[in-house]
Amino acid sequence: MTVTPAPALTVGFDLDMTLIDSRPGIHACYRALAERTGTFIDADLAVTRLGPPLAEELVNWFPAEEVAAMADLYREMYPSIAIAATPAMTGAREAMEAVRSVGGRTMVVTAKYEPNAKLHLDHLGIAPDVVVGDLWAEQKAAALREYGAAVYVGDHVGDVLGARTAGALSVAVVTGPCDGDELRTAGADVVLDDLSAFPAWLAAYREAPRA
Repeated sequence: MTVTPAPALTVGFDLDMTLIDSRPGIHACYRALAERTGTFIDADLAVTRLGPPLAEELVNWFPAEEVAAMADLYREMYPSIAIAATPAMTGAREAMEAVRSVGGRTMVVTAKYEPNAKLHLDHLGIAPDVVVGDLWAEQKAAALREYGAAVYVGDHVGDVLGARTAGALSVAVVTGPCDGDELRTAGADVVLDDLSAFPAWLAAYREAPRA
């Protein structure tokens, strides 16, 4: 009898405030955008609500008809300002390695502009198998389904929505703008303090009968 091997476990991760602490770089880029355009942007406030697409933040500071152009300008400025200023989150590399150590695949699904997301990962030496950008909340489900992700890890209620829409297990970390209660209310299956707890959780998940 031929035994068909089980498909490799695929785990998806969000980027901003899940794998990387993007606050310093984004703060600096908003300040540079404000200086270049002469428009006030409260960068301190903006970095407390990271997660949604860039346009949803820019609309607070620019007329709606200017948002697309400002987003293009921001993305053009971003690599020279934000990449070097952005560190990895605690446990990020170890979480990715934990998936690889069990023969799994890793992917990043983020609302961030995909070329800039890849620059961050390259700079930090974090190399997922797949990177998909420009997707937010339930839109993330399309990429998670395409690559067969069984688990999606994120810090925002939008990430929980993406996981649940895809039928993936939602693992949330409280390293972003949403606290544990918000994440649980949104439907997170698991809530961790940060990614340093992920390897132990993954080991237990794989040993559980449902795995």
